[in-house]
Amino acid sequence: MAEITDPPPQVVLDDLSALSTVLAQIPPKTDGDNLLIGTWNIRAFGNLTKTWASQPGDSPRRDFHACVLIAEVLSRFDIVAIQEVKANLRALRHTLKRMGPDYGFVMTDVTYGQPGNGERLAYIFDTRRVKLSGLACELVVPEDIDTPFSSPANAFQRQFVRTPYAVGFQAGDQTLVLVTLHIIYGAASQDRIAELTGIAKWLRQWAEQEDDYGHNLIAMGDFNIDRHGDPLWQAFTSTGLTPAPGLLKVPRTLSSSLDAPDLKSFFDQIAWFETVKGKPYLSLKYRQAGGVNFQGVVLKDLNRTELSWRISDHYPLWVEFGL
Repeated sequence: MAEITDPPPQVVLDDLSALSTVLAQIPPKTDGDNLLIGTWNIRAFGNLTKTWASQPGDSPRRDFHACVLIAEVLSRFDIVAIQEVKANLRALRHTLKRMGPDYGFVMTDVTYGQPGNGERLAYIFDTRRVKLSGLACELVVPEDIDTPFSSPANAFQRQFVRTPYAVGFQAGDQTLVLVTLHIIYGAASQDRIAELTGIAKWLRQWAEQEDDYGHNLIAMGDFNIDRHGDPLWQAFTSTGLTPAPGLLKVPRTLSSSLDAPDLKSFFDQIAWFETVKGKPYLSLKYRQAGGVNFQGVVLKDLNRTELSWRISDHYPLWVEFGL
């Protein structure tokens, strides 16, 4: 039986070399100088076929080849939030094994129920560069916050479909609280507005509280926003959440295209509040942001759907901060 720690076949090495040209756009990790934060919705990141090349009829089609490429991307970040981690952790375990002992992870339990899609939220982080500060929690909405979820009647049923996950980290003398989430998709885009409004209001109140402690609060994940400026975008930004400026024209999914007059999706975001209580909020210094477009670079013999099940239907996004 093949193991992820075995020397990769030449075809995998060739793809790693090709991927390195795309990853070269991400700044290198520099101790004491910068912090690299990423987010990635990895499609159905659960089971794995334990071979270097899965065959027709294998289920799932994700294999060690894909796992090595995923690990190579994740290892470029100090902290990366991952959405769509499933109950089965085989792919995650082998990815971490490939990344090596310097990487840790934290995650939620499985979200049960049909809308939750059996998903977890997770963070992978480079223990040489950051450490956990102690905070880890899932966000629920109390009844006295004015959100679409705040009615005392049936309050339990009105929580988020997949509870946002907040974890605190420390990098040098800087502390930050990351909140990752995967907003409900629903039968229509209107079904997402309540959750987006709820999280925007919740985060604003929490940012005002965390400002007293000098923490940096950053939201990231799959917000399922269709278009820049649409009602979902307006709900997301309604309390002052500001997406990283460098991500405005970065494609989010395999079907996105910069050649079109408008991106086909604006799903994934990394965002924070520019000001809280009348003064700049982040003590981290924003430098630049981008994405990792791997389509047409690796696994080039696969069509778009096949590539989405091996790697993902979403691209990773990243932001560099100065410490």
